[in-house]
Amino acid sequence: MAATSLPSPATETDQEHIAALKHFNEIIPTLPKSKGWWFDHLSRYKGFWLSSQFAIKGLMFIHHHFISKPDDIILSTYPKCGTTWLRALLFATVNRNACDFSNHPLLKSNPQDFVPFLEAYVFMNPSVLENLASPRLLSTHLPFSLFPESITSASGCCKFVYICRNPKDVLVSKWHFAQKLRPKELPPFSFEEAFEMFCNGVSHYGPYWDHVLSYWRASLEAPEKVLFLKYEDMKKEPVVHVKRLAEFIGQPFSVEEEDNGVVEEIIKLCSFEKLSNLEVNKGSRRTNDMFVIKNSDFFRKGEAGDWKNHLTPEMAARIDQITEEKLHGSGLTFA
Repeated sequence: MAATSLPSPATETDQEHIAALKHFNEIIPTLPKSKGWWFDHLSRYKGFWLSSQFAIKGLMFIHHHFISKPDDIILSTYPKCGTTWLRALLFATVNRNACDFSNHPLLKSNPQDFVPFLEAYVFMNPSVLENLASPRLLSTHLPFSLFPESITSASGCCKFVYICRNPKDVLVSKWHFAQKLRPKELPPFSFEEAFEMFCNGVSHYGPYWDHVLSYWRASLEAPEKVLFLKYEDMKKEPVVHVKRLAEFIGQPFSVEEEDNGVVEEIIKLCSFEKLSNLEVNKGSRRTNDMFVIKNSDFFRKGEAGDWKNHLTPEMAARIDQITEEKLHGSGLTFA
């Protein structure tokens, strides 16, 4: 009789994977829950409201599995703060010598294809992260304070680029985004309800102000490790801030590049007008286990100040008051 083959013993990586899943399954039922914006619910974990299937699971796998590299660049944002725009700017800046502007990869693919979402890929498809060319460009919505110390300490090897935005515009943009993603079987989600939840900090990766402060304080403590940008400032002076971005990642523009208009070419390529009108960003669909999303869902207006068309004076005053109280003494302000 032929010998029966026995399964190979689990590798150390397999055991860590199993342990992480076990810990995830044990802890999720114990977490406080709240109504979600487009999923059924959010869970409160270590002070932040997170999606259990992506953010919390991803965070646990980052702590157990993710090994950063010396030249990793992690693009960090709270949702709806300019993530797609900054993905494009970062990719175009890093690869400006390898890509022809007339036939650029960004003309044919969404910026997400070049800057993968860390907390999803780390457990869904880790080989994608492992096979990325250096420097690896990664994206996250996680607050700085939730990353492992091996990454966030002064001696940690990767860099973070963070962009924030006026919280009133964040609320408006996120509510519109929720309308696109929210499954039809769930009841309607009004702007008034979104406003109350946002003010109370019950929002994906929120409270918003805690998220922003985690990166603001990190940028003050280690400016060589965390670059802190404001959406409104970048809209006003894109050349200044794209040059800051290039210097921060160790690839400053040469005098020749500036004279030849390379900075302006990058800004034009990555502009809202350019990207939103590309065929690939008008209707291509992305799917996962939770929902279907279109590339066009990542583009709405790309403006600063659209909150004035949605918030009542009383709503605006309440958010301004919360912002002043939360950021008091930090040195951070929003115009």
